[in-house]
Amino acid sequence: MGGLGSPCGACKLLRRKCVEGCVFAPYFCYEEGSSNFAAIHKVFGASNFFKLISHLPDHDRCDAVRTISYEAQSRLHDPIYGCVSQIFSLQIFSLQQQDF
Repeated sequence: MGGLGSPCGACKLLRRKCVEGCVFAPYFCYEEGSSNFAAIHKVFGASNFFKLISHLPDHDRCDAVRTISYEAQSRLHDPIYGCVSQIFSLQIFSLQQQDF
């Protein structure tokens, strides 16, 4: 539950009731969770995302959610390369700094 009877960000976006034990609630708070989950939902789909995190142990889910969210937001910004374009930019910047 998002807290105080309000749905989590994922359930808010999916327009469903957030039940006790909601898989998405720990990772998507009400305020900013909707925008983070919207990116994941748009790129990967809610069902696929649910399947991904439900197969992970509980202690690995938080890191996986952050990584998937970052990749989804990167893919919305750059649909071809996603976060790989940012890695390339950092590598080029690093090589330019070594030349000096």
